[in-house]
Amino acid sequence: MTPMTIGRLSAATGVKIETIRYYERAGLIDPPARTGGNYRSYRPDDVARLAFVRRTRDLGFSLDEVRALLDLSSQRDRDCGEIDDLASQHLVEVDRKIADLQALRRQLSAAITTCGGGTVAECRILEAFAGEAPN
Repeated sequence: MTPMTIGRLSAATGVKIETIRYYERAGLIDPPARTGGNYRSYRPDDVARLAFVRRTRDLGFSLDEVRALLDLSSQRDRDCGEIDDLASQHLVEVDRKIADLQALRRQLSAAITTCGGGTVAECRILEAFAGEAPN
């Protein structure tokens, strides 16, 4: 069987090579075996683990949260309440970020609405961005 190189692992998971190396250093994926030519040689299990890491990171979980989820996922007979708690806490954070982005959108929309055209010197958008100087 041909060893799975980091390039093949990258292609199989859609994770960039530098990111794979970073995840190795962060302890999210195990350091691979090395070939006689000192190339990394990954196992099929590494593909599944890296796909899990990528998906959780895409969902916005922090490295520590991903690490906790990976640890919990290896304890197959354990109650999943802790996973539910972690995901629920993350959802609260996502909702907070959405609220912040909606407020940002309202502010930006209001600034754009005030634009009446004219010159840069008269630009209401730039005035809104400048705001008031802090005391």
